[in-house]
Amino acid sequence: MAGRYNFTESEAKWQKRWDDDGVFRAAVDKSRPKYYVLEMFPYPSGRIHMGHVRNYTLGDVVARHRRALGYNVLHPMGWDAFGLPAENAARDQKIHPAKWTYDNIANMRGELKRMGLSLDWSREIATCHPGYYAQQQSLFLDFFAAGLVHRKEAFVNWDPVDHTVLANEQVIDGKGWRSGAPVEKKKLSQWFFKITDYADELLDALSTLDRWPEKVRLMQDNWIGKSSGAYVHWPVVGRSDKIQVFTTRPDTLFGASFVALSPDHPLTTELAAKNPELAAFVAKCQSMGTSAVAIEQQEKLGFDTGLKVQHPLVPGKQVPVWVANFVLMDYGTGAIFGCPGHDQRDHDFASKYGLPILPVVKAPDGAADVSKEPYVGPGTIFNSDFLDGLDVETAKVKVGERLKALGAGEPTTVWRLRDWLVSRQRYWGCPIPVVHCDSCGVVPVPKDQLPVKLPDDVSFDKPGNPLDHHPTWKHVGCPKCGKPARRETDTFDTFVDSSWYFARFCSPRSDKPVDNDAVDYWMGVDQYVGGVEHAILHLLYSRFFTRAMKQTGHVKLSEPFAGLFTQGMVCHESYKSADGKWLYPEEIERKSDDLVIEIATGKPVTVGRREVMSKSKKNVVAPVRIIGEYGADTARLFMLSDSPPERDLEWSEAGVDGAFRFIQRLWREIVEPETPFAPKGAAKPATLSPEAEAVWRQVHKTIAAVSENLEGFRFNVAVAQVRTLTNALSELDAKAPGADWVRRHGFEALVKLVGPMIPHLGEELWAALGHNTLLTLEPWPKADPALLIDDTITLAVQVNGKLRGTIDAKRDAGEDDVREAALAIPTVQAAMAGKPVRKLIVVKNKIVNIVV
Repeated sequence: MAGRYNFTESEAKWQKRWDDDGVFRAAVDKSRPKYYVLEMFPYPSGRIHMGHVRNYTLGDVVARHRRALGYNVLHPMGWDAFGLPAENAARDQKIHPAKWTYDNIANMRGELKRMGLSLDWSREIATCHPGYYAQQQSLFLDFFAAGLVHRKEAFVNWDPVDHTVLANEQVIDGKGWRSGAPVEKKKLSQWFFKITDYADELLDALSTLDRWPEKVRLMQDNWIGKSSGAYVHWPVVGRSDKIQVFTTRPDTLFGASFVALSPDHPLTTELAAKNPELAAFVAKCQSMGTSAVAIEQQEKLGFDTGLKVQHPLVPGKQVPVWVANFVLMDYGTGAIFGCPGHDQRDHDFASKYGLPILPVVKAPDGAADVSKEPYVGPGTIFNSDFLDGLDVETAKVKVGERLKALGAGEPTTVWRLRDWLVSRQRYWGCPIPVVHCDSCGVVPVPKDQLPVKLPDDVSFDKPGNPLDHHPTWKHVGCPKCGKPARRETDTFDTFVDSSWYFARFCSPRSDKPVDNDAVDYWMGVDQYVGGVEHAILHLLYSRFFTRAMKQTGHVKLSEPFAGLFTQGMVCHESYKSADGKWLYPEEIERKSDDLVIEIATGKPVTVGRREVMSKSKKNVVAPVRIIGEYGADTARLFMLSDSPPERDLEWSEAGVDGAFRFIQRLWREIVEPETPFAPKGAAKPATLSPEAEAVWRQVHKTIAAVSENLEGFRFNVAVAQVRTLTNALSELDAKAPGADWVRRHGFEALVKLVGPMIPHLGEELWAALGHNTLLTLEPWPKADPALLIDDTITLAVQVNGKLRGTIDAKRDAGEDDVREAALAIPTVQAAMAGKPVRKLIVVKNKIVNIVV
């Protein structure tokens, strides 16, 4: 009876061996090329999910492959451990955030170790550990001294119940995501990093990141948002002031029919103080979604202030001033002019409120009717005085010159990018190391007093920031004058913690933020792997942080990540019971393709479409269950084989079963072969049968193909090639001369190829083949170039330019032999129809052309 691979015993054995031998510990070795592989580190929520399994499997394949290629590999792991969920747990479960976090880390560390990842756990970091955030505070002080930090008042989303600032994404339908309370706009003094100092550099350097996905570079480009245009000054009728507008379309100024202010514009605030209706409109706007995306999707609303402004280029022409919910205070100047004829948003607004729609750009075909919809393409300016007859781009330049000459504006460039607000009114975060003194102002904490530690004895029984409520922690002497002073009670945005962790991994126990020798050797990250949801903020902040660290003397490079790969999500169908409750996969039973029932009730359930695994919809599959039932290698193989890694992966038990069956089959092929292999180290026979020769060539072609596909992140293709080679080796006739030698060396090569993918089975099979070395430390197999070229090739045969057949011939066969074979093909003879050959051309190793 055939045996069965005991994955539970094998995986534990090899994980212990790797750990005992320290094979994944990295050390600086300048005699070897380095390769730094890093997956985005996880938040310690308590359990790993299938997204983690996919992410870390992809990175692990890269790390193991590079190690086999001879690189000195750094592959570390840590925890993005500060954040609001720990405070929520403290409030809801009456458990300290530190205990909740470290308990979760311990659990997730154990689960990740069961995956057999080639991680250097000796470098493990947690951002909530004082040893980490002490160095983050040190970096902040360096940035502060370099002028890269400032403090100013800024509008924030304020939750009046939780007494905390909310990110735009935490405002849902105008309410706090947790409290449900209507969110207020509030001005608070906040800390900012001056990321805008690097706006040009961050934008220009995107073109150098040729190993990043184009879509990610485009997203960053749009977020930085460099816009060329003009400032235009609109004098307010009856007042001495002007409204300054920024526009990217100054060529359409003669089509202006209104000016609109942001609800947060200073003039709006002034007018609302005397106009209750306007004040109510502003409050309504501020209670709606506050992100740019939310505002874009909202109904366009406006309020006529009654003010008018003088058109800067048309004497006597006045346009009304409105307040509109779609105008953002943090882009441009917080004021726009509306040209409804040539902007969709302005057209919608003008149509709703009965404002004029004036055409000033003719389409190339002469069309100029914009009453029903705006024209937003290129064309010729008309109805625009001195601009008439110019194309759009020339008109932009011309009108900029005229505005400047009149003192009515000037050409300029603005950025969507704003300085990074890093203040958070929370306890579980890195304390900002400054002190507020009535005599000295803001005073940085001296470095010899770092870290500024969080107090352990905090209470979460009041809304707001526990650091504000602490009886003693915030009261401290001023480091400069010694008088009573107050600690800063804001903590850093957790994006700060993840914006430099990759550099800390180079020397995680250093008493400085980074050890220069180590960071110079290991940085930058050669391959970064993570979700596309982090394509903008995390990556952009990391790029800024690296530049700031360079400016302050900590690193020598500007870009942290040389290569970036963004993997797709893991999806699964969802199940809803007859009474509308979401069910976990283990609570249902599939009776047929069309019938799924709830086990507890026996009633049919509704099967939802496949979507990203979500706790709320209970369509999650626990990795620990899959690893327990099938083994880590099965989970890894399924993640690699079922879909291109950049696309979403649809979870299926059938796919997992298929991966498991292949693992069992491969084990049997090598551990319990039906026919024996040649002895280990046996010399290659003098001759191989044609069948054995063909399979041996296939071995080398597979080595070359898998190598190429691993380099290109085409892991699913590499798995398919391994399966094809497995079939060829197992089907090779054992009686064919040289078959036992080909099977021995073919399977040895195949085991090396699968080693990065299914490392536990790889080690088991390598040992079964008689080796006492670790497969993990074996070099990558090399393809023999001579065996990549087939001896026999297929040539197309054309008659009068049309394909009429093919012939198989020896590579570099003589022209006479090829000619004879081509003319003997029945379909060729039929096409010739007995006509004489006028010309016969043989293109060596490619094609035969016959002209009759």
